[in-house]
Amino acid sequence: MTVHRGMRIHAVDVHAEGEPGRVLTGSHLHVKGATMAERLQYCQKHLDGLRRLLLREPRGYPALCGVLVLPPADPSADFGVVVLEQGGFRPMSGSNLICAVTALVETGAVPVSEPVTDLTVDTAVGLVRVRADVERGKVTRVTFANVPAFVLALDHVLDVPEYGPVPVDIVFGGQFYVQARAVDLGIPGLDPSRAKELVRAGAVLRTAAQQQFPVSHPLNPGVNQIALAMIHGPSPTPGADGRNTVVLPDGEVNLADSTTWTGTLDRSPCGTGTSARMAALHARGELALNTPFVHESIIGTTFTGTLLDTTRTGGHEAVLPTISGRGWITGFSQLVLDETDPFPYGYTLGDLWGEEAAPDFGPAQTELER
Repeated sequence: MTVHRGMRIHAVDVHAEGEPGRVLTGSHLHVKGATMAERLQYCQKHLDGLRRLLLREPRGYPALCGVLVLPPADPSADFGVVVLEQGGFRPMSGSNLICAVTALVETGAVPVSEPVTDLTVDTAVGLVRVRADVERGKVTRVTFANVPAFVLALDHVLDVPEYGPVPVDIVFGGQFYVQARAVDLGIPGLDPSRAKELVRAGAVLRTAAQQQFPVSHPLNPGVNQIALAMIHGPSPTPGADGRNTVVLPDGEVNLADSTTWTGTLDRSPCGTGTSARMAALHARGELALNTPFVHESIIGTTFTGTLLDTTRTGGHEAVLPTISGRGWITGFSQLVLDETDPFPYGYTLGDLWGEEAAPDFGPAQTELER
């Protein structure tokens, strides 16, 4: 169908351990493709206007993510997901999966049983098995068996402008990550007071990694970009095994222009990032199978991860992680694109957002379908 103004989009707003996610139900008419990988590619090619409409101002803000809930391509699954982030459409996200499961269970959009509801979620990188602990209709915890995580490189040295040679790990945990220690970036700790330092370092680290280390998922070549940067270190909190922050892009980064080194910190401990972090630790012999790993966010919330087994993915040695965390519904939205709205793609402004390569301020036609 042709997209037009006047459309209305129903969403459930949720946060997973602090990270906000906007869950879109009833979005199956927007996305075409016989597999979830094809649907991800369709979103990337045709629905970027929808992503910007939902996540940018005035409806969104830099830290907001989203989830399209779709019919599964695999008949054994209960539903499928495509993730919307400020940097583009993504195949998988742990915090957004927790948001989607919390929204669907608590609104009764999927069959619910107590005390446990088991679900299977179809993603562009494979099936994800989910256990939702439910008490009197409330989801008290979500645990999911993530897709295999694997290491491409440990202690690979990147040439990072202004930071010099930085040893990093390149790891897949549902998305491709570049991961570095805070001390190797000259940042003494992962404290909220250092948010601007962390954002700056993560933004340039991600772009340097994209330029210097090509990646491609062996089973899904369309997943071929280092999507996110994680900066990690020890936690000051008793009982936590480590602290991290993931830097989400909020605009184009030009390595020759340090004023563009901006981004947004993930408020959650990051599910796919924790999977990738555990894979790197296991590859170093620092995390055994079936050992809980409590990973803390920049705001002190935690996910608990465990590596259940080893496997192989396209020739790579891989591990099978589970991630456990919580989500809370924060509101219900009916988002509207008015016929006369001058910002059909939303907008960004430099007081909050990074530089945009080509800001959009008002073409009347969008690519959205309904």
